[in-house]
Amino acid sequence: MRASGVQRDIQRLGNIDKARILSSFFKTSKGEYGEGDVFVGVAVPELRKIAKKYKSISLVEVKKLLESKIHEDRFTALAILCLKFKEDEKNIFNFYLKNISKINNWDLVDTSAPNIVGNYLLHNPKEKDVLYKLSHSKNLWQRRISIISTFSFIRENKFNDTLKISEILLENEHDLISKAVGWMLREVGKRDVEIEKKFLKEFYSKISRTTLRYAIERFSEEERKRFLSGKIL
Repeated sequence: MRASGVQRDIQRLGNIDKARILSSFFKTSKGEYGEGDVFVGVAVPELRKIAKKYKSISLVEVKKLLESKIHEDRFTALAILCLKFKEDEKNIFNFYLKNISKINNWDLVDTSAPNIVGNYLLHNPKEKDVLYKLSHSKNLWQRRISIISTFSFIRENKFNDTLKISEILLENEHDLISKAVGWMLREVGKRDVEIEKKFLKEFYSKISRTTLRYAIERFSEEERKRFLSGKIL
């Protein structure tokens, strides 16, 4: 099995109209966060089917997919890595970090970071420094990986790293980081809303409106109004 087989299967399923919609949705125009990304128009469920079909391809072939200019090729490569992860966690984790520059749109981050980086560090906590290095990266996608990876910790009711990295990223200027931080804080709140509220109150002056709106999405209407108006202390 080779990368070329994966790419042929993806091209066969391509749809010009869907590609146009995806290109707009993922902001691929000049000056936008996804500038230069190329879509052929294949739905995620179909890409996951292809990943299962080719899950046994070598990492050399996966690397070829990650280096493709086609977004769906890179998504499928990451889906394959997620399937391979349980077989060889350390190797897949290291491969992911070595090729991190190819993980360059938010869906690529969100589908892979918790399942590979997060799950690996959950069982190897002494290596968690990598998350903090990523949180200080100048690269938007690496910063998003740092916070989204902690979703794996949240699922195990371990919130400290999510809160610490959220604090680091609170004043980040990019909308995609603000949304990611708000999303992870909301996930913390699903498990322990008092911990979430304590964090929001402590750092209220630093939290962007975008982060706040995402974080309080599940609060009652009355509580949302109080948080948005600052009447919480």
